Amino acid sequence: MQNHFGIKDFVMLVLLIIIGISVWLSMVQGDRQWEQMQVLEGRLGDLETQLSMADSSGGDMEAINKELAQLRTAIISRPIVVNINSGSASTSDVQVSGESLPQVTEQQPSATDTGKDTSWARPGYEIEWQPPFELPSNPKTQPGFRVGDAFTEIFGAQPARITPYLSTDVYGRRVIDRVVESMAYYDPKTLKFRGMLADAWQFDPDGLWLRVHLNPRAKFSDGETVTAEDVRWTFMDFIKNPLIEAERSRALLDMVEDLEVIDEHTVEFTFNDALFTNLSVMGYYVLPKHFYSKFEESQVNQSTGLVMGSGPFKLQKLDPDDQWTPGEDIVLTRNNQYWAGWKAPLGTLRFKVVTDDLASLVAYRNGEGDMLTPTTPQFNQVPGEPGWEDENYTLKWINMRSGYSFIAWQTGIRNGKYTPFHDLRVRKGMTMILDRVKMIRDIWEGVGVVATGPNSPSSPASNPTIQPWPYDIDQARVLFKEAGWEDIDDDGVLEWNGEDKGSEWFKKGDEFQFEFTISTGGEIVERITSYIKGQCAKVGIRCEPRIVDWSIVSDALKTRDFDSLIMGWSASSPESDPKQIWHSNSIEDQGDNFTQWANADADFLIDQGRREMNYDTRMQIWHELHQIIHDEQPYTFLRNSPWLRFVKKRFGNVHEYKTGLEPQEFFSIGS
Repeated sequence: MQNHFGIKDFVMLVLLIIIGISVWLSMVQGDRQWEQMQVLEGRLGDLETQLSMADSSGGDMEAINKELAQLRTAIISRPIVVNINSGSASTSDVQVSGESLPQVTEQQPSATDTGKDTSWARPGYEIEWQPPFELPSNPKTQPGFRVGDAFTEIFGAQPARITPYLSTDVYGRRVIDRVVESMAYYDPKTLKFRGMLADAWQFDPDGLWLRVHLNPRAKFSDGETVTAEDVRWTFMDFIKNPLIEAERSRALLDMVEDLEVIDEHTVEFTFNDALFTNLSVMGYYVLPKHFYSKFEESQVNQSTGLVMGSGPFKLQKLDPDDQWTPGEDIVLTRNNQYWAGWKAPLGTLRFKVVTDDLASLVAYRNGEGDMLTPTTPQFNQVPGEPGWEDENYTLKWINMRSGYSFIAWQTGIRNGKYTPFHDLRVRKGMTMILDRVKMIRDIWEGVGVVATGPNSPSSPASNPTIQPWPYDIDQARVLFKEAGWEDIDDDGVLEWNGEDKGSEWFKKGDEFQFEFTISTGGEIVERITSYIKGQCAKVGIRCEPRIVDWSIVSDALKTRDFDSLIMGWSASSPESDPKQIWHSNSIEDQGDNFTQWANADADFLIDQGRREMNYDTRMQIWHELHQIIHDEQPYTFLRNSPWLRFVKKRFGNVHEYKTGLEPQEFFSIGS
């Protein structure tokens, strides 16, 4: 057999060997360069931290700046090979050098020096481009800045759950806001709507569609990219799924007709009605489909701690089989993969529940907490103590979330029977037996003003012509008698003396008695229950206080299992949609109209106002709604209150914003 291996074949073999060796050397060199880059970038991060600390401590800034400049030059001039893995099966290698713009499109914002990508947009419609999502106050520029440490907030009530859309209280929201993000948010300084996960959007001039473009850099805490499908799934398959207990949000999204995925980073909402709230759909949390879709609806409904998102913090323990449960501290840790180009300075956020007022102050003093919402007596008395101002911030201000407290009257059926509060005359009488000026003075130490309705007096939605119902026990007795309640046997207690209205109503001689539900607490709770019980006794009404944990109150709201209860509402936007609380449609499906108050005129105004795009006209409609609510008194509005906070001064960058506080920009001040 002849050997056909000739000169030509030999040359080809040598070339293949040379190419193979070259590729191997290139790979080795690339690995070494990558390791060197990791070392350089790690040293760069260390120096930047030293620089921020040296700036406030008088350290050797010249030497640090010199080394920083050398490192930056080394990183920029060093060519490397970047392997991009977007989480899919395919990867691509892109050559990057310091002399040209990176081609890693997956990591770049849509805006470039030469223009912006508009391929996602509807032609002929204005695009509202958004600035990068940043902290309102850069902590790195503040004296004493350093990275690390833990911050603990003391909660005054126990949240029942922290699963997004199933959590319905302010405490759960404070946790979720740190972990889960929305497409847009209200700027803390200006209250303007700004992009968060979204970097641009288009809104139909007629209000019937909204196209949103997501920032391609946005990622969930597990590294998966935030996509348009995540948005579609959140709205259409999670919130709008009737088998999931997301009734509060579902009631407000009735105007969303459809949600279409345009491309990987673009979604378009189609609305069945032009409502002023349509743009606010961008303020809803975006959930990772790949995480939540693993669970059955029943598993979601039974969950207490399934919270995952794209925010600057993440839940320390995210184990579906071993979830956070009420009674445990809620612990969040910094999301070191946070996508927005900055990271929260704090390493840990902890939320600790102490329901007793005195015990919570003791815990704060002992260093078990770094922020506390004090009672008004505490706020007025404690800051006067020697040395307090040296170690604590004492904060008091009105912001978007400043709320109002109220007593809710069950106007519907409870356990098969109407309560006395089904009659508006009774509700008005209950308001008039309470001296709310005295309550604010004696119970809340003079902090706050008497409320007249569901909006802060500073809000343009509040009707300035409405005055609080007066304190007038004699007139209240007249109203009770008109409604059928009078002392017919001279025993000092009101009895039913009205007509027989059937099995759902009262029988002749039934006493006027009701259960007053209030969440556990300390001195303030004692003052409230004592005052209300005493005022009721003055007019012959038996009030039976029921002091329970907040989780019990939360369940009672859903099941309508209460006669009356005291709580508060706070807003999450500068202008709230009244449908959530006041429309009769929100009675069903465990909505937030838990008093079951139904008024056709109020429904008409709410529907009309939601469709009114003219701001001034809409405010006039809300004024009319305010008047109806004032006349009907489904709530006795007690007081509008500012935010009160104690915060330890060992933390910096603590600012009173129009949206509240922003813990993601707090930092522990170095010694």
